[in-house]
Amino acid sequence: MADAGGYDATSDQELLDLHLRGDPDAFGELVRRHRDRLWAVALRTLGDREEAADAVQDALVSAYRSAHTFRGHSAVTTWLHRITVNACLDRLRKAATRRTSPVDDPERMEQLLEPHEAASAPAERNALQRELVAALATLPADQRAALVLVDMQGYPVAEAAGILDVPVGTVKSRCARGRARLLPLLTHLRPSRERARHPSGEGRNHPPRASVPPGAPERLPTGPPDSATAKGGGERT
Repeated sequence: MADAGGYDATSDQELLDLHLRGDPDAFGELVRRHRDRLWAVALRTLGDREEAADAVQDALVSAYRSAHTFRGHSAVTTWLHRITVNACLDRLRKAATRRTSPVDDPERMEQLLEPHEAASAPAERNALQRELVAALATLPADQRAALVLVDMQGYPVAEAAGILDVPVGTVKSRCARGRARLLPLLTHLRPSRERARHPSGEGRNHPPRASVPPGAPERLPTGPPDSATAKGGGERT
C-alpha cells in the first residue's frame, strides 16, 4: 500500500500489475492520473454531464474488473480511453431515439464547460466552445467520437485509431465527414472579411478550424489538461 506520492515513480503498467496483485490503492492512482481526460472525452462526446459521469463510472468499473485482460500491447491510458469511448458510444446508441440536442438549450451548453474553464477563459473563447459543442451534438456518434479525440483532445490520428480500435484511414474519414457536416453550422463564426470573400463557402475546402475567429486555436478547443498522462500507440485485441 502507498499514498499517491509513493506512486510517483510507478508507471501505469506497473500500477495495473500492482492492482492485479492485490494492491488496494494502485487502481485509484490510475484513476487519479487519467480521470480528467476521460471525463473531458465523455463530456464532449455525450453532451450531458450526468450521462458523461455515468459513462466514466461504467468504464472505470469495467476496467477495474477486466484488468486481467489487458495484454500490454498499448499504453494503459489508451486502453482506459477505449473503454470510456465505448461506454459513451453504447449510451449514444441506446439513447438514439430519445436523445435531445443541447443546441437549443443554453443552460446545458454552460454545463459542458468545466467550472475552471468558464471562470478563466475569455468570453469569446467560452462562446466559441459552446458553439462547437452544440454543433458536435448534431453529428453521428462515430464521427463525434473521432473529432472529440483528434480536434478537441488533441490526440494524433494514429492514437485515436488505437482508442477507437479502427484503422487510421477510418479515423481520417470520420473526421473529414464530421468536419464537412460541421462547416455549415460554423460558417457564421468566420471573420466578416472572410465571409465577404467566400460568401457561399466556395473555394474553401477546409475543415471547421478555418471558420473560427482570429486568435482562436487551429484545432477545436481542448479539454482539461492532464500533464501526468503518457500517451501510447493503439492496441488490437
